[in-house]
Amino acid sequence: VSEGLVVRNPLRERVAAVSVGLVGGQVFLDLDYPEDSGAQVDMNVVGTQSGGLVEVQGTAEGDPFPRSDLDALLDLATSGLETLFAAQAQALQGD
Repeated sequence: VSEGLVVRNPLRERVAAVSVGLVGGQVFLDLDYPEDSGAQVDMNVVGTQSGGLVEVQGTAEGDPFPRSDLDALLDLATSGLETLFAAQAQALQGD
């Protein structure tokens, strides 16, 4: 925009993605390989800075899981996304 190559910024808002999972009855953010391999639930969440969801993809790796676990996973994913948005804002302060 400042260089005149485009009239307005084509980005509407920031987007970030995290993985979350349920391992041994506990929710985890950004699972490593051993955690992911033993997860009862594995989920990817893509969201916007304003709180919108772009993608939610999750799988029960064995038994079905209750809605309360889904809510806990989404809450943790939201926290992770907020951390990423803060890091993006800090990295882009010079722009």
